[in-house]
Amino acid sequence: MKKIAVVIPKYGLVGGAEQFASELTSRLADQHGYNFHVFANRWQGASAGINFHHVPIVSFPKFLTTLSFAYFAGQKISRGNFSLVHSHERIFAADIWTLHGVPHRYWIHCVRKKEMSLYDLATAWVEKKMVTQGNCKKFIAVSNLTKDIFLQEYNIDPQRVAVIHPGVGLNDYVTTDKKSIRADIRKEYGFSSEEPIIVFASMNFEIKGLDAIMLALAKLKAKRQSFKLLVAGKGNVKKYTQMAREVNIAENVVFTGQLSKEKLIRLYLAGDMYVMLSKFDTFGMVVLEAMAAGLPVIISSNVGAKDIVQEGKNGFIISDTSEADYIASKIGLLLNENIRSSMAQRALDTAAQNTWEMVATKYQDIYADILK
Repeated sequence: MKKIAVVIPKYGLVGGAEQFASELTSRLADQHGYNFHVFANRWQGASAGINFHHVPIVSFPKFLTTLSFAYFAGQKISRGNFSLVHSHERIFAADIWTLHGVPHRYWIHCVRKKEMSLYDLATAWVEKKMVTQGNCKKFIAVSNLTKDIFLQEYNIDPQRVAVIHPGVGLNDYVTTDKKSIRADIRKEYGFSSEEPIIVFASMNFEIKGLDAIMLALAKLKAKRQSFKLLVAGKGNVKKYTQMAREVNIAENVVFTGQLSKEKLIRLYLAGDMYVMLSKFDTFGMVVLEAMAAGLPVIISSNVGAKDIVQEGKNGFIISDTSEADYIASKIGLLLNENIRSSMAQRALDTAAQNTWEMVATKYQDIYADILK
């Protein structure tokens, strides 16, 4: 049995990369019989057939965080005689690196528009060492957006970079009684059965574009359109409650707070559309999750999940998030039940073509090629 090392600081905890690593590794362990060893600082959701190894992190001073994890992970892996090393994080060497983010220098300069701190310089140094000297056979980007930026930053053979999107677990959505869930959620939040529900879920309201969404909804409210916006997750509720008052949609907006995975799925199933106008997202797994619940989506062109959005068929892509009237026009289309229902089926079909089982099969092929 082949021994596979999987590296990620937080396995199975909150976050796209953390969930991705957990979903993929558990399926590969179940279906393909590899002997998996996860090297992490923290983990939850341990599965049968997966062995866990604690990797220390020195977090003070901060610039040692990435350096120390990379060093200690490398030390532990070197003693294990592994057939393949698959990393989801910047370390010094691996056979496969799944790119959940963009190059760190690009992230700081072009997305956050800041200067590099000592921590940023150290992180970028580890990353460059991995790309140029880490003996990686394959870099796997979660979207074409991520791949393109990675190749802008590093002059390597594009054939070494593949794109495999994250997946979704359809069983969480298709085995549930959607009608009763819709009725329960509407009753819980005091909505009428006729009001369309717009779902927004995020751990950072500002980065994910809640400002632009509220300004667009204000345009629809002025035209006497009926809707409710459910804002789930963690963010500056005080700021956006005030903004909702200022643009006269306070009675249309409900903040749910941070929800468990099960409650968030119920929210998707109760909704009618999903909107997220991020300033930047390497993929945006919530987009695929919303599609699995049969929700057409509206996202910005800065979201990597645009790879799976077919304009006017399962959703819409917004190039300029400052165009409130244009955004309002697209949301307005989805407020029409006839338009929405056909697009909802297309969204569900898209999710069915992007399951975690399919993702695991694609990775299994890459594992097999490298192991040969």
